[in-house]
Parts: sequence; C-alpha cells; structure tokens
Amino acid sequence: MTAALDLRLGAGFLYHAHVMPDRVALTIGRRDYTYEEATITARRWAAALVEAAAGRPRRVGVFAHRSEASYLGVAAALFAGAAFVPLNRRFPAERTRSMLERADVDALIVDAASLPGLARLLKDLPRKPVVLLPDVAAGQAGDLGDVVVRDAMDLAVAAPLEQLPDVAPDDIAYLLFTSGSTGVPKGVPVTHGNVRAFLDANQERYRLTPDDRLTQTFEQTFDLSVFDLFMAWENGARLCSMEPIELLAPFKFLDRNGITVWFSVPSVAALLRKRGVLRPGTMPTLRWSLFCGEALPRETAEAWQAAAPQSVVENLYGPTELTIACTVHRWDPVTSPAACVHGNVPIGRPYPGLRPLVVDDELRPVPDGETGELCMAGKQATPGYWRAPEITAERYFVHQGQTYYRTGDLVRLQDGEYVCLGRNDQQVKVGGHRVELGEIEAVLRGAGAVEAVALLWPHPDTITAVVSGATDFVALAEACEAALPPYMTPSAVHIVEEMPVNGNGKIDRGALRNRLDEGL
Repeated sequence: MTAALDLRLGAGFLYHAHVMPDRVALTIGRRDYTYEEATITARRWAAALVEAAAGRPRRVGVFAHRSEASYLGVAAALFAGAAFVPLNRRFPAERTRSMLERADVDALIVDAASLPGLARLLKDLPRKPVVLLPDVAAGQAGDLGDVVVRDAMDLAVAAPLEQLPDVAPDDIAYLLFTSGSTGVPKGVPVTHGNVRAFLDANQERYRLTPDDRLTQTFEQTFDLSVFDLFMAWENGARLCSMEPIELLAPFKFLDRNGITVWFSVPSVAALLRKRGVLRPGTMPTLRWSLFCGEALPRETAEAWQAAAPQSVVENLYGPTELTIACTVHRWDPVTSPAACVHGNVPIGRPYPGLRPLVVDDELRPVPDGETGELCMAGKQATPGYWRAPEITAERYFVHQGQTYYRTGDLVRLQDGEYVCLGRNDQQVKVGGHRVELGEIEAVLRGAGAVEAVALLWPHPDTITAVVSGATDFVALAEACEAALPPYMTPSAVHIVEEMPVNGNGKIDRGALRNRLDEGL
C-alpha cells in the first residue's frame, strides 16, 4: 500500500483481505463473503468505474438496498477513488431524482431489485451516468435509452483494478443528503479525513477485533450505517446485514450470527420494550450496545442493559455534519439514572480532538451550566453543504480562528457532560411562557408511555401529546397535572398503536402532525 492508501476510507478492508483473506467480511442472509472475495469483486467493479470515467471518477451513486451491490458498491466506489452517494429505492422517486441530479454522478451501481425504478430516475437527466448492474444478466436491463450499461457478465470478466487512484484527506469519501427546511435535501460532503478521525476515535474506544460481528440495522442513506460498514471492515470484523422485519424480534438473528456489537436508533429498543420482548438476559452475546440518532430514554437504556447484561451500553450523539457522532455517554446503572434530564440519557463528552462551544442566540458563549446551542469544531467537522454557500454560511461560523458547526440542539453542561434539552425549535412559547416540549414528553413516559411526542397543534399556543405503549388516559392526565404547570399541560393526549417513523427509523413528527390533521 502507498502512504496515500493508509488513510483512505477502505484501507483496512484492503489490508485485511491481504493478511486474512478467508475471514468473513460480510453476511447477507445466509450468504457469507470473505475479505478476499469481497475485495476482488469490488476491485472488478472499480476497474469498470475507472474505465467508464476514463480515469478517476468523482462521484458514484449506489442505488441498491441491503444487497451485494449496496455494500460492495460502496467499496468499489472508494477503490476507484470516488465518493459514494447512497440512494434508496424506498424513498419517493422525486426525492431520489433530486439527489441524483444534484450529486452529478459519473456512474451508478444498481441492484436488480432497484432496476424497475431506474428508467424514471434517468429520464431527461442532464448528464447520463454509466450504469453498472452486478446482478442483472445481459439483455435484462430493459430500455434505459442511450445509457451505457455494464451487466453482470461484463463485470464478472473485468480484471480487478490493480493500481488504486490516490486520495487526499480533503477528498470527499461520501456525499449524503439530509432533510432540508426548504423541502430540498441538503448534500453533506464528508471527507476521508473526517471519517478517519471518527474511526480512529471509535477504535480507540471500542477496540474491535476480527472476532467481532456487527449489526447493520440502518438504511445506507443514513450516515450511521458508515459506522457499521467501516468499523467492521477497517478492523477485520464481520458486518451482518439485517432485514427491517428482523428488528421486530432480533434475538434469533443475534444468536445465529454471534453478534457482539449492536447499533441502532433508540426507537428500535423502545419498540421491543413496548412489545414486552426485551426480557432480562435475552442478548448474551453482545459486548457493546450503541444507540444514536435520537434521544435515548432512561427506561429504554435500563431495559436494554438488563437484556444484554454482558454488554456496555452507550449513547452516541451527533449530526451528519460532524461525521456520524461527536459525543458519547457510557451508561452506568448506578450513576446514569440520576444524570438523566427529562428522562433522557446524557449525550456525554466530545470525542478527542473536537472542540465544543455552547452559544446563545447571538452566537456568544454562555457560562458552563447554562443552556445554549451546541456548536462543534475539529477534524470531524465537514467542509460545508454541497454547492450551497448560503446554507453553509447560516450553519457554520468562525470563532477565535476555528470554524464551528451549529447543531441546532440545546444543551447544558452538567457534571462534566452535556445533556441535550431538545432542538432549539422545540423550545416554544405558550402564553408568554418558555416551554421545553421534552419536559412534557418525559412526564408522559414516566406515567407509563413508552414513546411520547409533544407538539403545538392545532394552534400555535395549544400543546397536544401523542403516546404509544400506554392505555390509561387517567394516569397520563393525572401525571401531567401533578408535574406540570397549567400552561404546559397538554390540552389533549392521543394514544396510538405505533408511532410513524421515517426512513431512518426515527419518530416522524411531520407525519404525526399529518395524522392529527386527519383525526389519527
């Protein structure tokens, strides 16, 4: 390997294919892929990408879902020196089309199950990418117009790419699109240097080995999936893909695959607790249990710790713009419950090399212990939004020579760790009183709800709550009356069977508001 390869995302994958080629790198269903097989396959596809681009491609879309193409397509893009751009056939076509057009990809890697939606995405695209179809036979691609196609046979006979293009730390490793306030997804370019800083900090913390086996619970359009892929592959471990249906009862999957590292959004654990299946001792193989993406309720952390008694439970926090996660709290069954605020586990301390700053509305630092917006600078801070200087200027600012990203989350420093008090847009005013909706949600969870959402509906000064996992309206109402002042007490509490979730498994507040409009 050249020095340039040592820091690129995927360097560990290549290294372990060389030193332990027969170890399993990836499991999809009952199919295992060794490090040697996976890297040879990815290098074949990388060769096709380089040939199609007449050199190093810039960006490669991966339009595939929990398949060989979706995982090895990521590796192929990186081996070709390109940034990968994950796309999801389960997203609305117009949203995916917007991502594809704005990413301006040189090539697309598409699996057979995603192929039916491809023609619509490519129609009238200003610049047609080359399309790689690793599991589609010759003549089975259908009518894709004048698009250049490389089918399964073409890729199977391609010689693996020997000389991988060099990449620099500031080169983009992946381009991920997140929700935008205008309705148009925002592109977040994450560099090799950003990801390397994150991986190094996490490997120092978790010390994964080739004996570890990691879950892959997230959609690949969710940046937390990058943890799964590359914490496994950079350290010679095995990545085990999970189908969404398996999240409803993951215990057989964990046992069959000998999973040692679990990573998901807290809603998955909350659902298991609500269904009554998160029983003590049911997950004995786990040694790390990690949660990120939304607030981790105290009750969920306690139940999971009891179900996985040999594991360490941690709550990770961080936006895409700070590369997957930037702070972490290690759950301690003795001390952590008292540290929870509004019933949620603290988000903890920043990773090494990151510089936190808590500011007021005027971006002035606030004293320790006071509430403000969390901002962060350091090696994991991404360079700004993709081709969007106006939005970048809104979310990034310079303080004492360092560029900080504004997370939009309200925090407070408490006993050396940060506690998250919710989004700055979740701190609302009702009748002139400042209200933290998270405090109301905590009271409802304490009264028996497993999940709780408080929001302003149907009027700007009316608080309505929606809960799941509870049946006793009276207990919920009495808890609110006992713990909250009148202006914070919900005017109505609705009980639902299941909370709507978005593509990343988080509670979808917008969808919940729509359901309220429709009478639930």
